Amino acid sequence: MTDGKRTPWVVGVSGASGTPYAAAVIRGLLAAGESVDLVVSRASRLTLLDETGIAFRDAHWRDDLTTWLEHGADGKPATFARPELDDVRYWGAGDLAAGPSSGSYPVKGMLIVPASTACVAGVALGLSKDLLQRVASVTLKERRRLVVAVRETPLNGQTLKHLVTLDEAGAVVLPASPAFYSGATHIQDLVDFVAGRVLDAAGVPHRLYRRWEGELGGSRTPREASGA
Repeated sequence: MTDGKRTPWVVGVSGASGTPYAAAVIRGLLAAGESVDLVVSRASRLTLLDETGIAFRDAHWRDDLTTWLEHGADGKPATFARPELDDVRYWGAGDLAAGPSSGSYPVKGMLIVPASTACVAGVALGLSKDLLQRVASVTLKERRRLVVAVRETPLNGQTLKHLVTLDEAGAVVLPASPAFYSGATHIQDLVDFVAGRVLDAAGVPHRLYRRWEGELGGSRTPREASGA
């Protein structure tokens, strides 16, 4: 919030595998007291259904988002506490007249998590074929922060060119690549590391992962470090 005026982060979820990353980012934003405007692409609904069994519906988005955010990365329901969604606003992917489609709509920036290669191409080429791509284009033209958490491997030459285009346009290209130095012991730890790096790029405080402190073996317990 700024001077009592709602200024959200737009979270765009595209069709790449990695819906747990999106859930972790949204939870992190809400935990930090940030407002969220959510755009879920049509393709991402299929991915969400496949990865979690959750059907995301426009008319029931609040219930479906609640169920999604309660799920752990391992697929177990009710892993996280029921989220407070009073400051979350949802916009349909086909609603090109939505608030965030205009540069005059106040937002802090946009986080695309995960970003498919098709989404990356559409944003790099300025296609604006749906609301997600339109908001990304608006974010770039308004010189706001755009974080693109691309989730694909391997990357071909054309996608690499598109990522360079986004970088040159001012976006932060952030591959969804978990690290292991923070002492991950569960799949959720790996997901939270990537989500934490997305929030780092946005300048949003969080405690999702253990940061590097310059000490080798610092993520291990004394027993593990000694080899006992």
